[in-house]
Amino acid sequence: MGILDSIPHAKAVSSHRPWPRAVVTEAGWQMAIDRLVEGGLTLLGFWGEPTAVHMAMLDGGSAEIAVVTYACTAGTFPSVASRHPPALRLERTIHDLFGLVPAAADDLRPWLDHHAWGKPYPLSGRNASRDVRPYQFLPAEGEALHQVAVGPVHAGIIEPGHFRFTANGEHVVRLEQWLGYTHKGIESLMQGASLEAAAKLANRTSGDSAVAYAFAFASAVEAALQIEVPRQATLLRALMAELERLANHLGDIGAICNDASFALMHAQTGVLRERCLRAANVAFGHRLMMDVVVPGGVTRDIAPEGVSALRTLLAELRKVFPRLIELYDNTASLQDRTVTTGIVKAEYARQFGAGGYVGRASGRNFDARRTLAYAPYDQLSFEVPMLEAGDVNARVWIRIREVEQSVELIAQILDLMGPGEIRNTPPSGRGACEGMALTEAFRGDVLVWLRLDGELRVERCHLRDASWFQWPLLETAIEGNIIADFPLCNKSFNCSYSGADL
Repeated sequence: MGILDSIPHAKAVSSHRPWPRAVVTEAGWQMAIDRLVEGGLTLLGFWGEPTAVHMAMLDGGSAEIAVVTYACTAGTFPSVASRHPPALRLERTIHDLFGLVPAAADDLRPWLDHHAWGKPYPLSGRNASRDVRPYQFLPAEGEALHQVAVGPVHAGIIEPGHFRFTANGEHVVRLEQWLGYTHKGIESLMQGASLEAAAKLANRTSGDSAVAYAFAFASAVEAALQIEVPRQATLLRALMAELERLANHLGDIGAICNDASFALMHAQTGVLRERCLRAANVAFGHRLMMDVVVPGGVTRDIAPEGVSALRTLLAELRKVFPRLIELYDNTASLQDRTVTTGIVKAEYARQFGAGGYVGRASGRNFDARRTLAYAPYDQLSFEVPMLEAGDVNARVWIRIREVEQSVELIAQILDLMGPGEIRNTPPSGRGACEGMALTEAFRGDVLVWLRLDGELRVERCHLRDASWFQWPLLETAIEGNIIADFPLCNKSFNCSYSGADL
């Protein structure tokens, strides 16, 4: 029995490819929430439109995905977050953007809106009054508690976000985050955009995941328009995705060690990360490989000198990286900082559907490349590392193993590549259609859902970063730890501010 077979719905929508969508009644919406609460389904995405809300859900056992839609005829919908906490920030975002009110909601504080938007809701045009009271952080009661406010402006070049600690001495009792400072209106900018312009916006949703977002956006368009992507283009996409994963994991491993005062690892992995970015520039003409992945394929083949540059990179990684890992594993002072620090409980990882190294370090066995087996990963051989400890050390080791897997994947792809077509042009003259796709970024799964009009312009597009379901787990991971370990825990998550602020 499929997901939608067990949920009463009023009207199935057959145009939603490759996964089904159904418009449900209130009873059907509540039944979908029931299945989320019971753990039978995992929330993949939750987004709105001016008169409707949508939930994408995953059945982990069958790897089936389906979308349910609830029509908000009265401007309201039954709250999901009041019963299923992973939906909370997305639900608050829907209210911020569209003015739709979740009935019986426990928390309607603004998430993206920092009292700077005025009265209209930006994606609906509603002129209703907004709550302009000062933002109220959640209270904590007890003896000898004090609060420490950090941010939104931080030292260095990291993005802005506010962290409010409630502590007893040095020990954290509660952490609460408030983000939205890098909100750029990307979903609003998408509306009415051509596929070319929208692809550029998708590339820039979260700069360190440019390839992953472009891959997901292109795949969603291809699902909507039923475009077949040439084999060479799928190989090039995966090559870029693994190169992006390599660069980011290497940077993270070093940065985590640096926050534990082990600068040597930071320096050495920084050199390797720079090698990755330079090889990407040689191969694809851009260090972050922006604007190469587009609907229908890719805009350019790998440069003639790119193959040799990548093979040289792989040789260096195979020589140097094992020595660095041995150094990490044999440095007792470093292990003392990372082992048992910032533990994410397995049940939280499962409940929130945490992707990437955050989920896999806490026993959640999900990787979109394998679980959904999209091209060309369905033809490639690789392992998905998983650990149970859920601490900073486990998140480092997941990254280490994924670096090793990416090195082998890049080698496989280089061996499989050859001359061939790299793009099929999107067809014109189709009616309105919609599509959805997931790709595996270095942080975890990225979801893109969109609807196109008959002129191949975007009517609505929603982009969901893995960080939406990881940021709340950071709040749980730091509880009981000391404030001084927060930078270490935070870096071991390395959630995206920009990806979650939209």
